[in-house]
Amino acid sequence: MFQAAVSGFLVGLSLIVAIGAQNAFVLRQGLQRSHVGAVVAICALSDALLIGAGVAGLGRMVDTLPWLLPVMRGLGVAFLVVYGGLRFRAAWQGGEQLVIRGAGETRLGAVVTACLLFTWANPHVYLDTLVLVGGLAAQHAPYQAAFGLGAAGASLTFFAALGFGARLLAPVFARPQAWVVLEVLVGLVMWAIAARLVLGG
Repeated sequence: MFQAAVSGFLVGLSLIVAIGAQNAFVLRQGLQRSHVGAVVAICALSDALLIGAGVAGLGRMVDTLPWLLPVMRGLGVAFLVVYGGLRFRAAWQGGEQLVIRGAGETRLGAVVTACLLFTWANPHVYLDTLVLVGGLAAQHAPYQAAFGLGAAGASLTFFAALGFGARLLAPVFARPQAWVVLEVLVGLVMWAIAARLVLGG
């Protein structure tokens, strides 16, 4: 059981550490100290739900509903293009207004909505959690649940470290120029992922 949990943790960590739209969003919220707890909770709980569904064998849903991934891909591309454009606009306007501020200046509803879209409008998350994690968990029978818990634990650990650990970079991002660079990088990540989704990657 312990070995299955460790394997699940390592698999979950390997899938989530890659630079992606969701991670860039969590990092940005962490740097702004804007509703970080809510963002971390949404990301971790969403992953836990999807991992649980995958372990329960619902990964076959992706195969039985062929329209699901194209719909998710379309939503993901549209959202990433718009959000990436907003990041480039913020960079063009300069970084003064982005220098670390209180969480109260950003509406919680807007942050939660964006976070949910980054998580649930990403077709790759279904492949990673429902199909890949679910398939690997089946290989650890009868300890599939331990494998799933390990993978969910990796998600919580990573998002908490990324969101709350971002404040360690606060001295760097006290300079407006650093925010301009970050916004450009985030915008590039968003548009690159959107392009990959369009190309079917």
